[in-house]
Amino acid sequence: MSETELNDRAQHLLKTLVEKYIEGGQPVGSQALARDSGLKVSPATIRNVLSDLESMGFISSPHTSAGRVPTDLGYRLFVDSLLTVQPLQNNVICQLKAQLEADDDTQELVQTASSLLSSITNLAGIVTIPRHGDIAFRHIEFMSLSENSILVVIVMNENEVHNRIISTQRSFNRSELEQAANYLNENFAGKDLQSVKQAMLDELHETKNRADELMSTAIDLASQALNSESNEGDYILDGEINLMNYAEMSDVDKLRMIFEAFNKKRDVLHLFDQVIKSEGVQIFIGEESGYKVFGDCSVISSPYQVDGDIVGVLGVIGPTRMAYNKVIPIVDVTAKLLGAALNQQK
Repeated sequence: MSETELNDRAQHLLKTLVEKYIEGGQPVGSQALARDSGLKVSPATIRNVLSDLESMGFISSPHTSAGRVPTDLGYRLFVDSLLTVQPLQNNVICQLKAQLEADDDTQELVQTASSLLSSITNLAGIVTIPRHGDIAFRHIEFMSLSENSILVVIVMNENEVHNRIISTQRSFNRSELEQAANYLNENFAGKDLQSVKQAMLDELHETKNRADELMSTAIDLASQALNSESNEGDYILDGEINLMNYAEMSDVDKLRMIFEAFNKKRDVLHLFDQVIKSEGVQIFIGEESGYKVFGDCSVISSPYQVDGDIVGVLGVIGPTRMAYNKVIPIVDVTAKLLGAALNQQK
């Protein structure tokens, strides 16, 4: 069914019902619609229209109330045809832009974007780590933090800095760490990351056979750090605890399954893979996501670009009863600003 099958009055009443339900979270009755819709029709006429909308699958009647609530189909019609999106005010855009500083490294920018999405919308914010076609290894440094802990500073591409802390079986002095870093920088700088990883695996096997302690140590330390450098297939999640604030998502079993899906990441990443192949804001309502665990959720997402290429996706996940008119522009603008900040890094 679509809006073409509904007359103007039915569309107006559906729009009013969805807006009131999003605002209050309670089933909406015919008297409330008669009062708030602005239509000069009787409650009986409104009841007839609501009955038609229910038979068409746009609304439903909870067992405990005489009022109606939107179905996923009703939300879809509302979002596609009846929604009035509120553009972000300039001060909000400036606030977002100030937070997404190009001086921050990629990991910090992604974390900030996820936190901003979560805090502004009061939903769960998700940003995938940028996917680069070729990631170039530039430089590596090792610094001892404690007896068996080393800070590894890795520079990728031009100025993309990543910090990793690794644990070691024995302690290393400053001279050993400098020699290890020098060896790696001399032999691997400028090569793409995947070939560096493979070359290190090959050389690690050979150097152990030759008992070359310096090379073996250097490659072993770098391998630990680089193996955790998994830009492919990962995301930063922030604010999942916000979902507990919504009555319709307060069921412990539902929340547990959603949190498990967040932890396993596979389903979320597969859903976002559909977005990375598209342009603009994409909205999945309820079971449209294809995953039962998100059956009571909506996902509003958008790809973000670097140098004109889509490298990642960001978005929010929350209950289907969310303020679409406010959340959609926040997701859209944040995607554009994140892409702009990443572009300025280059």
